[in-house]
Amino acid sequence: MSGHAARGRLIVLEGGDGVGKTTQLPLVARALRDRGLVVHTIREPGQTEVGQTVRALLLNPESRISPSTEALLFLAARAQVVSEVVRPALAAGEWVVADRFFVSTYAYQIAGHGLDDAQVRAANTLATGGLVPDLTLLLSVSVDVAASRRAGRGTADRLERYGVSFDARVSGAYDAVVTPAWQARHPECGPIVAVPADGAVDAVTSRLIDRIVEHLPLSAVLTA
Repeated sequence: MSGHAARGRLIVLEGGDGVGKTTQLPLVARALRDRGLVVHTIREPGQTEVGQTVRALLLNPESRISPSTEALLFLAARAQVVSEVVRPALAAGEWVVADRFFVSTYAYQIAGHGLDDAQVRAANTLATGGLVPDLTLLLSVSVDVAASRRAGRGTADRLERYGVSFDARVSGAYDAVVTPAWQARHPECGPIVAVPADGAVDAVTSRLIDRIVEHLPLSAVLTA
């Protein structure tokens, strides 16, 4: 592995609420560590002190936040975690697995709220310094499964209270991002691959690892 340590890799788990990203994050990281990699996990927003403060504000049902403020808060948290965690890890040849990144911004803030695509993309470039994920895995489950999982979490947070039409726009955005045409127009997101996430948890983890091995340049390290 030492010959490959010049640069780490950034993998993102994406998808709507209830698809299983939070469950899969530590499992994917553990599977990669079992293959000899040093792996960090992050979630958006969160991880850093700045991110945790932003997260509490964004999720609080009592917070009154405009769509543009919401987008900028997410991007501020992203800027901090990229600076504090992601870039140092990648520079050390280590891997990062993230629960959400720019695709979520596109789905929720651009498609969901209708914010200007070019403006938000420019702000994201500022936040990330142009960092592009090496691979985004878009988890998808049936509508019923996702709804059941969300219901099991109890009280909805602020971001889960936008209503049916908002949710439909977000869902449509996630459908779009896996198409070659969309990805060609959005190189800042990197390659995006859809992964079915229904069924047993360990089976989903296996599917995710299979896609990582298939798509990333360091697959020889993973399968060694």
